[in-house]
Amino acid sequence: MKMKYLFFLPVLLLLCVAACQNNDYSPKPRGYFRIVYPEKKYREFSSSAPFSFQYPVYAKMEADKSKNAEENWYNLHFTQFNGYLHLTYYDVADKAAYDEMVEDARKLAFKHTIKASAIDQKLINYPDRKVYGIYYAIEGNTASSVQFFLTDSTKHYFRGALYFNERPQYDSIEPVLKFIKKDIDRMISTFKWKK
Repeated sequence: MKMKYLFFLPVLLLLCVAACQNNDYSPKPRGYFRIVYPEKKYREFSSSAPFSFQYPVYAKMEADKSKNAEENWYNLHFTQFNGYLHLTYYDVADKAAYDEMVEDARKLAFKHTIKASAIDQKLINYPDRKVYGIYYAIEGNTASSVQFFLTDSTKHYFRGALYFNERPQYDSIEPVLKFIKKDIDRMISTFKWKK
């Protein structure tokens, strides 16, 4: 019996001492990786495609190699940020085909309504270059945060959609998204149709 007391007494004293310490413990907030942004520099994209624009030097322009890819489909790969801007181009055959493509762009943007907290639309209008379209900024935990289309309303239709290869968490990708949106804005503002 005495042996039991000799064993429990030190354990009890240790618990009392530990309980009497005045340590305010609070859990540390979740941290994120430090993001180092590259310097903004741009180069001209020109190929046999019927359009040209400027895109950032820190992104790689890659031909789309997916099984359904068509001519003049590209992926602008932001390797540092694990994101892709998917770029597709279509020749416009007639007004019905044009109307269908515009409606498809709207449907694809608003498909994210379930998870989106907001979808803002902005008209794109550069009449001197015959570049018109709509820019969709999609906020919230959605798969795509930016979508847009550009057209001359008669022959050409160009669409872009930004995706990150990460689980959608808007608060964690927001700084990178703001950085890449400036690149997309530059692409749109320098976009030209070839004659």
